[in-house]
Amino acid sequence: MSEQKSRPPQDRPWESGWAPDTTRAPGTRRLWLAGALALATITACATAVTVMDQEAGEQDNRAAEPTTLGSSAPGGLISFATPSKGGAEKAGADRGTHPSPTPASSAPTASPSPTPRKKAPKPPKASPAPSKKPKPPSSHGISIRSVNFSDRYWRVRDGYVRLDRIGSGPEQREDATFQRVAGLSDSSCYSFTTADGRYLRHRSFVLVADSNDGSSLFRQDATFCPRVWSRSGTLTLESVNYPGRFLRHRNFQLRLDPFENSHQFYADASFQIVSGLD
Repeated sequence: MSEQKSRPPQDRPWESGWAPDTTRAPGTRRLWLAGALALATITACATAVTVMDQEAGEQDNRAAEPTTLGSSAPGGLISFATPSKGGAEKAGADRGTHPSPTPASSAPTASPSPTPRKKAPKPPKASPAPSKKPKPPSSHGISIRSVNFSDRYWRVRDGYVRLDRIGSGPEQREDATFQRVAGLSDSSCYSFTTADGRYLRHRSFVLVADSNDGSSLFRQDATFCPRVWSRSGTLTLESVNYPGRFLRHRNFQLRLDPFENSHQFYADASFQIVSGLD
């Protein structure tokens, strides 16, 4: 108990005159550990740099070495070419003058079978030239026959169109033959021309043969539109500029009359177009 009382308190050295032991500096152990760690780090870095330099040098030496067939060929086999008779001559010195022959194949290559082609049709044989030129047909015209008077046809006589019996004379047959062309006023309808180039037109509602004067009235008077009625193969012709009026024969004279719903009118206004009589 006397020793504890005689020892001054360490937390108040100025009161008792006591001072701590300063022979040993504080933190000396930590400094030693830090120095040892730094020295080990420097040593490890130097070792790593040395090892990396050595590996880089070895890779450069390997890349400089020539590669032989033994390093790439399977099984470690090395193939050597058979030396030629003139070993001192350089290989390939005479390639410019003597080309190397092409090696023959071990088996012949089968060529594909050609695709069968259709035979071209043979040109038709030229018919022998006739000794005499054939005579062309006299006409490709038409004739117009009455339905209720089947032995009578349209015929131009004295400028008028009548329904006549046609004899065997060439003039009568020519007068009863016409050309059917596209309508002068309406191409979907008909116009009729004679052998001498005149047109059939209505004048004062009577059908006549007249020369074309180029007027609009003439084109309309010479245009007729076909209308098919009940009887098979027959037709009637309606005027373009007078709708409702049809060509019919009365007393064997061709006229343009208004429509009548009667058996007589149907019979007189029905006609058949046949081949030309000439």
